[in-house]
Amino acid sequence: MDDEQNVLKSLKRLLLDADYKILTAESGEEGLKAFDENEINVVISDYRMPGMNGVEFLRKVKEKSPDTLRLILSGYADAVAIVEAINEGQVYRFITKPWNDQELLTTIMNTFDQYSLLKENEALNGELQQRNLKLQELTKSLEEKVLRRTHDLEVKNNALKMAQNILNYLPVGVLGVDSDFTIVYMNEALNGFLKGKNFGLGMDIREVFKDGECALVEKALKSQKQVGNSPSHINDINMIWSPLPGHGGAIGVFITGHVGKAHANKKNQNNLVGAGDVE
Repeated sequence: MDDEQNVLKSLKRLLLDADYKILTAESGEEGLKAFDENEINVVISDYRMPGMNGVEFLRKVKEKSPDTLRLILSGYADAVAIVEAINEGQVYRFITKPWNDQELLTTIMNTFDQYSLLKENEALNGELQQRNLKLQELTKSLEEKVLRRTHDLEVKNNALKMAQNILNYLPVGVLGVDSDFTIVYMNEALNGFLKGKNFGLGMDIREVFKDGECALVEKALKSQKQVGNSPSHINDINMIWSPLPGHGGAIGVFITGHVGKAHANKKNQNNLVGAGDVE
């Protein structure tokens, strides 16, 4: 901005071959109006202008368009005011008059490069903020999932503990084996049904039971059906083996002979209505 036509013409001529869109104004008021209709990256103002000086003009430019980089032309007589404006952030760079054309052109080109870097940095910061927001959302979602899964695990663990307590207090022996015939579960009552047998977790059930007794386990695993025996095999004890889904193993229930007979009688009664799986 300059009220002297020859200065404006000199600047336009200097920038004629540069790939810039050039707008000119002869006063600060006119220059501010240009910001209402245009996105201006760099503005050059003379210090001495009618109405308002260059520093006042550039201060209002900063309020209106904070991202615009502001250059001011002035002689040494106004250097103190210009330096103060630079320190306050109103002016990006001070160019002395008279200027060297090549130095001025280089300064303007560097200013545009600086503007591009600032906008690129602004875009990167915006992208980083968006990613941080997404990361916070993902973190919050993950925390919620962890809390839900933790709650589900606590419920399942409590249910498992309760089931184990129930099995331990049942008046029958319960023995669990996997598909490889390895003992994986025993309730406390089992010892009373398998007296004299040496057994424990991790052992192969075939090391504990006789072939005929193991045959029931094998039959349950292969047929995926519930099977049982007469009470003559193990000290008047009935064995009933139920396969786990997906060939995952089997659960054996041990009952004393008289209870087994009662169970068989109940089975016969159930058969009258189409129920009962024990073979």
